[in-house]
Amino acid sequence: MEAVTDTPANAKPARQRRERSATQSLLSIALGLEAVVMFFVMLTAFGLKAVSPGVAFGGGIAFIVALVLVSGLLRHQWGVWLGWALQAALIATGVLLPAMFFVAAIFVGIWVFCFIKGRQLDRAKAAFISANNTKETP
Repeated sequence: MEAVTDTPANAKPARQRRERSATQSLLSIALGLEAVVMFFVMLTAFGLKAVSPGVAFGGGIAFIVALVLVSGLLRHQWGVWLGWALQAALIATGVLLPAMFFVAAIFVGIWVFCFIKGRQLDRAKAAFISANNTKETP
């Protein structure tokens, strides 16, 4: 009788996933939350007739796509800078909907917290690894 295995004999080895930093993980979560909020902001701008439907949906979808794309680019330093630029753009949406100044302030606060805390966690992990001379994470 033949042994039963989950993988065929000619299967490729599993691709090792790139390790993400805590900063990258936290900032991508913040951008994901902002993308969800921007969906509702887009609908609100349309419903209140603050701008034309084309501007509301076109700008809203463009902003959402930018947030999602930048969340994938956070492994690069310039991706983090793009994230900061998106935070400024989020604040600028308050010109169209004044309530967005308040909402944007909350999300920029979340972004700043995630940025600072992520860097702290990354430094602590690096210190742990160097102190224990190991590749394992705490």
